[in-house]
Amino acid sequence: MSDPTNVVVWAEIPVTDMERGRAFYAAVLERELRLDESGPNPMVPLGTSMDDPGVAGHLYPGKPAPEGTGNTIHLAAPGKLEAIMDRVRGAGGQVVSDAIPIPVGRFFYAIDPDGNSVGLFEG
Repeated sequence: MSDPTNVVVWAEIPVTDMERGRAFYAAVLERELRLDESGPNPMVPLGTSMDDPGVAGHLYPGKPAPEGTGNTIHLAAPGKLEAIMDRVRGAGGQVVSDAIPIPVGRFFYAIDPDGNSVGLFEG
């Protein structure tokens, strides 16, 4: 890989309960997410496939950083921001900011059930 166009290629989100994490992100992102146990560790893939390459990531069994100290992963979710906020709350997460408008769209910050910081852009 020489001189990549996009230096961000992969993101990992640690969760203490794979099923709870899978259910939360499936509800918020409105997509089917499956547990993959084919490798050395279980994971729930997020993002692209080999047919549609791009930045991707996964949930994995791990210990999240203490709240407010870890990275923030930004994800695109379908629908209007207010509906996404409702899905976050309904799935057990917390909305921790108002909508933030920037030139490319709107997003907000949330905390998942494990305390991970997530930014969610309306799709």
